[in-house]
Amino acid sequence: MDAPRSSADPTDAGLIAHGREILRAEGAAIQHSADSLDAAFARAVRIVAACTGSVVVTGIGKAGLVARKISATLASTGSPSHFLHPAEAMHGDLGALRRDDVVLALSQSGETEEITRLVPHVVARKIRIVALTGSGQSTLGRAADVVVPTGSVREACSLGLAPSTSTSLMLALGDALALVTSRLRHFTHEEFAARHPGGSLGRQLMLVDDAMRPLAQCRTARPGDTVREVFARPLPARRTGAVMIVADDGRLDGIFTDSDLARLFERRNDIALDHPIGGVMTARPATTALGTRLRDALALLEARRLSELPVVDGAGHVVGLLDIVDLVGMVPPEMLELPLAGPSLATPAAA
Repeated sequence: MDAPRSSADPTDAGLIAHGREILRAEGAAIQHSADSLDAAFARAVRIVAACTGSVVVTGIGKAGLVARKISATLASTGSPSHFLHPAEAMHGDLGALRRDDVVLALSQSGETEEITRLVPHVVARKIRIVALTGSGQSTLGRAADVVVPTGSVREACSLGLAPSTSTSLMLALGDALALVTSRLRHFTHEEFAARHPGGSLGRQLMLVDDAMRPLAQCRTARPGDTVREVFARPLPARRTGAVMIVADDGRLDGIFTDSDLARLFERRNDIALDHPIGGVMTARPATTALGTRLRDALALLEARRLSELPVVDGAGHVVGLLDIVDLVGMVPPEMLELPLAGPSLATPAAA
């Protein structure tokens, strides 16, 4: 692939044009590699998937930085992996290699000195090698069990020297190798969640069990309690805008929200305050089950424009409440595009 060759143009338009050329050059190299992918890639995937040890990823310089990222992707998607610095390997870190490992080696030229010095020691240990390199005829390519070729590329920098197109291509191929292997292993959401307990990803994968307000901290009532009695009771330590109406057997009969109460006043239906709450509650409200992923429960909240969602167990017994107020700061903002107060759980906002 040819590198961008536009003449230097210091204007904003010129800088943008040059940036686009670089992105297009790197994108074209990745597209060409996608079109050229062959059985060697499938063999590489099967070698990595069959690995009972670790996928040890190695490279030096910019390729080493890419190797670290590929190793991290492998580890987070079901393939135990760590990075091995090829120079440090020659000074004791070879001890990190085990017979059941697979070495994934990155070198565009296939002749990088640190890599070619490492390869014979890997071969001597009878450890399989998968190479991401330009040519199978290079020193690295000849030593590898399988070569996933990056081909002949011209770097995107104007001098054609700084690793750019080649490293983008290696990174894309490494992602493809890791993610196809993950799919071959039938890597599950649960396994992914176990590897990502923190940060935004962890919060998106957490269960409603971990985010709900337990029943003891919720506002509850019996169907025969009057509305006035229910709202005269002390509030829980954390206020919620919903009262769950629970039958004697622990099943959820309905829900009554602050919005429902406001509607009684708006309609001047004060007499209802002294009637059983079971007569004015919303029966058969939307619920979510224990074990549901929080992001799925949030999707239901968003679709129905709700602020509270009762949580029930497998027998239909109410065990807690998911309250949108509790989730502010717990989950990424893009997951909380919901009103903080809304209509009853029985109907969408348009009702």
